[in-house]
Amino acid sequence: MPPSGKERKSAPAVTATGHISDLPDQTLHHVLSFLPVQVAAQTCVLARRWRHLWKSTTGLRIVGLQVQDLRKFMNHLLVLRGRTHLDTVEIKFDRYDDDDDDDDDVRYVNLWTRFAVMWKVRVLTLHILIGNIVSQHLVTLDLHSVALPKAFLDFARCPQLVNLKIDDCFINVNKISSCSLKHLSITGCRSDLDFRVRVSAPGLVSLELEDFIGITPLLEDMALLEAACVNLSDRCKDVCLNYDSGVFCGAKDNTCKNCVPISDNCSSDCVLLGGISRAKHLKLISEIGKGPNHEVEMKGHRDQIMKWK
Repeated sequence: MPPSGKERKSAPAVTATGHISDLPDQTLHHVLSFLPVQVAAQTCVLARRWRHLWKSTTGLRIVGLQVQDLRKFMNHLLVLRGRTHLDTVEIKFDRYDDDDDDDDDVRYVNLWTRFAVMWKVRVLTLHILIGNIVSQHLVTLDLHSVALPKAFLDFARCPQLVNLKIDDCFINVNKISSCSLKHLSITGCRSDLDFRVRVSAPGLVSLELEDFIGITPLLEDMALLEAACVNLSDRCKDVCLNYDSGVFCGAKDNTCKNCVPISDNCSSDCVLLGGISRAKHLKLISEIGKGPNHEVEMKGHRDQIMKWK
């Protein structure tokens, strides 16, 4: 018990100061954009002020177990949502069927993506396969764990696209092309094609190519390249077939079908260095060679890189 003669201090009264509802609408729209769309919509029951906030969120996270679980909800959302522009959209489902002709998953997802483009989305993250994208406003595109058809990776109709990330994807194309692209990351991807995937991005500033399974992509000239990191894994199909004998064929003869002669001026026969030789900061990593993880890091321009080669 407290000493006699001293009054117990009462707890401060609970006020609305600092409550989330005191935040401006613009901030609440941003907060709601991090929630799955169905959860964001449920906030309409919190209070009168929240009744319509979810309709103007700056982002949509369309995620769930499977597409059919959200079909009815998304049909209503597309009608009720305000026509405010979107900063971000993410579409991800645990189960997605793009093979069954009787399934409407592809049709529904393509519809939702078209609405996102119509609302001028700037950052789009996809974990599922959709059709070709046409957008005058898209700046960033993240692709995760999807099979990419030929038409998808021609971004001529996305003139504002600056950032492209392709992670854990099956790349079934012969060319990745964009004139506006500045930053490109291709990690953990594979290709079963018998020819090289060509990367044509003349305005590229940074490049990350890591753990590519298949024939190494051919990098076209990137005159503006500032930094590049290329990590050739042991699953690269360009590995010298004679290395088990302790000898690299290199690029000196045709004794190994995986070793192609490369001209001294690094012409079109050069797969990697021809495209990235102008990089000011270049990191090459190979799991095959001197030790389990041999890394070569260079800073400089074409003359230094050509001397190293």
